[in-house]
Amino acid sequence: MTSHLEILAILTSAVVCVWLFRRLKLPAILAYLVAGTLIGEHGLAWAHGQVDYDHFAELGIVFLLFTLGLEFSLPKLVAMRHLVFSVGGFQVAISLLIFLIIAMIFGESFSSAFVIGGILALSSTAIVIRQLSDSGAIKRKSGQISVAVLLFQDVAVVPLLIIVPLLAQNGSSSMLLELLWALVKGVFVVSILLLVGKWLLPRLFNIIAKVRTDELFVLTTLLVTLLASALTQWFGLSMALGAFLAGMMLGESQYKHQLEADIRPYRDILLGLFFVTVGMKLDINILVSAPLTILAVLITFMLIKIAIVKILAERAGEAKKDAWASAFMLAQMGEFGFVLIALATQLNILPLETASILLVTGVVSMAITPYMVDHARRWGIAIAHEKQEIPEIGDEQIKTEYLENHVIICGFGRVGQTVSRFLKQEGIDFIAIDIDPLRAKEAREAGEKVLFGTSRQTELLKAANIDKARLVVIAFGEDKQSMEVIQRVRFLAPNVQILVRTRNDDNLAQLKAAGANEVVPESLEGSLMLVSQVLSLTGVPFSRIIRRVQKERKEHYNHLHGFYQGENTDLGPNAIDRIEFAHAVLLTENADAIGRSLGSLNLAKRGVSVIALQRHGHEIEAPSDDIILQAQDTLVLRGKPHRVERAERFLQEGD
Repeated sequence: MTSHLEILAILTSAVVCVWLFRRLKLPAILAYLVAGTLIGEHGLAWAHGQVDYDHFAELGIVFLLFTLGLEFSLPKLVAMRHLVFSVGGFQVAISLLIFLIIAMIFGESFSSAFVIGGILALSSTAIVIRQLSDSGAIKRKSGQISVAVLLFQDVAVVPLLIIVPLLAQNGSSSMLLELLWALVKGVFVVSILLLVGKWLLPRLFNIIAKVRTDELFVLTTLLVTLLASALTQWFGLSMALGAFLAGMMLGESQYKHQLEADIRPYRDILLGLFFVTVGMKLDINILVSAPLTILAVLITFMLIKIAIVKILAERAGEAKKDAWASAFMLAQMGEFGFVLIALATQLNILPLETASILLVTGVVSMAITPYMVDHARRWGIAIAHEKQEIPEIGDEQIKTEYLENHVIICGFGRVGQTVSRFLKQEGIDFIAIDIDPLRAKEAREAGEKVLFGTSRQTELLKAANIDKARLVVIAFGEDKQSMEVIQRVRFLAPNVQILVRTRNDDNLAQLKAAGANEVVPESLEGSLMLVSQVLSLTGVPFSRIIRRVQKERKEHYNHLHGFYQGENTDLGPNAIDRIEFAHAVLLTENADAIGRSLGSLNLAKRGVSVIALQRHGHEIEAPSDDIILQAQDTLVLRGKPHRVERAERFLQEGD
């Protein structure tokens, strides 16, 4: 195949695999690896000139390390130093040592065994953090332990990137000298970059920001990243190390979020290419010919990591259930393991057969990670033989026995606290549940009745006297979690009123179907409040305003949908299936709909509705089904983009 066809094959397979894997709610990393496997020399052999792509793929790692540096927080590292070093530090060291010894027992050289130890010692920051964030478990103790360990692992990547190239050299004495020399060069380069980052870069980006040109800001970000990478490479160190330091320098600046947004498209595309090239090296025949070997490696290394994290977390003073939960979360191989595999095979440190076994094992371990993270806490509690007790913040227990005919507020953030203040003014008793330990502690110290934990816990809802409550307010605005809380509340108290706050009305019907009595879409209610003020200031009687607002709520905010599309309208994959647009259709002289009644067209069957009809300069709002359409009429349709498009074609051309 020519290089153009190879690129086309890579892009096509990547698009198809990413789409399929995201539909299955599996990580995109796995999709890229599978795409590479399909088109690689061990698959369909559509692309095999990997040397041509490795240089571009390496830039993906450079940008990944840059964004990692942006997110790296030295104050956070210091604040969590107990867990970071006592659990994370020892976990990396002990895991690396144990896997190194096992690999050498099975006949691997020291260099190869060291790389294997480093690969298996690391876990997946991207998958675990994302899964913890989506489930809200990142604020739990087990989540904090996992974050601390991952934080140290991210730091440990940097010395590993320095050491692995040195392992390609022969002789332990020369390697030791090279390692010391690399350390000296590393200190020198880090000092230069930190000085530049402190004194030069803030001034440079201040100048660039004043120009107010997005392209220049993006170019400057890319230039800084690549210059830092080139500097470390010139000193014989890894390009990724320079990128990490560049990101760390800019991580504390006011431009952090803009920098991350600018670099993300390049990072995602090139990182995807990197994982495709890794997948191209994967020999799927090994999975078929040696499934027992793959299974043995997978089970062995995951069990060892689980045992190490569990023991270290317990020795650090953590509860047994949290130690088990964090251990299950960190059992997999991480994305940086693939980086080390690629680097080691490129330097001929790691045999290709061993690399393929590690690749397959890593892919499988990452595939099951979302499931393990979601169930880690439940497994930890079961193994530790502990009940899901209610964690208390502070010394005094909250007395809940007397609570009756009260309000339960799930989520004590900005909205929850606002609700509580108005309840307090009316003398209505309430109790709140919040998963943020700091917020719960601060509120408790201020005399508020706040239980710490998740509203999805049956024991916590029972402690809040759910069976005697008059109303449950779900105030945190996350629809998926709200559904689970509604179902739990309905199971415990079938007759209690439930009011749900949501950010918009995308899942309004589902929330009501789950058992919510009222759903308040924040963005649409804000629009109604604005409209109320506008009408009031333009002289509309207050009673009429109230009637209009109540009618809108009763009709599920019908008039607050269907807006004209603009250049900046979000048409991303998450929006295209839920946003309804308004679109004007002018009926031409030859339009098929002319002379027919609006009702006979049955547009509702096509998933669109008619907002208004414009005729001779006059607007007819919500026209009746009996009206006969004429040439030069303009119908204003509302619906999802593809449905509106089909309806317009039907009006003009017929079936």
